[in-house]
Amino acid sequence: MKIALPTLMIAALAGVASTAPADTMDGHTIIAPQEIKWAPAPAVLPPGAEAAVLFGDPTKEGLFALRLKLPEGYSVPPHMHPVDEVVTVISGTFGLGMGETADQSAAQPLPAGSFFALPPGEAHYVFIDEETVIQISTVGPWGLTYVNPEDDPRPKSQ
Repeated sequence: MKIALPTLMIAALAGVASTAPADTMDGHTIIAPQEIKWAPAPAVLPPGAEAAVLFGDPTKEGLFALRLKLPEGYSVPPHMHPVDEVVTVISGTFGLGMGETADQSAAQPLPAGSFFALPPGEAHYVFIDEETVIQISTVGPWGLTYVNPEDDPRPKSQ
């Protein structure tokens, strides 16, 4: 199962990674807000989120920038990432809780403009009370492992 999980994470991200940045000029990437192309977020996240890759490829080694648009009432159960999680809240309020048990009352509300960075393997969870956009800027390959495998929204293989 440990070998198959990274492969599944990479496959889940493949659809998002194919969203190319809107404009590149002499090695620079420029994307105006209205040019962001949103698509369903990777299947490793609960349904309802949208994603846009602004730079790089989250499924490969190297720097990338990924935006996630999270709807009101959205949550992500306790999980961890294999790489540093470096996040800026672009709009809305991001409810971040630490630990292996989700407790909405313990989640810290981080308003637009907030920044946080978590080391690999740091268990955390998310609660969203209003539509919120975050930007993850880190190195790939990116993935997500749920503390409780039953929380993984991807279909279970038979």
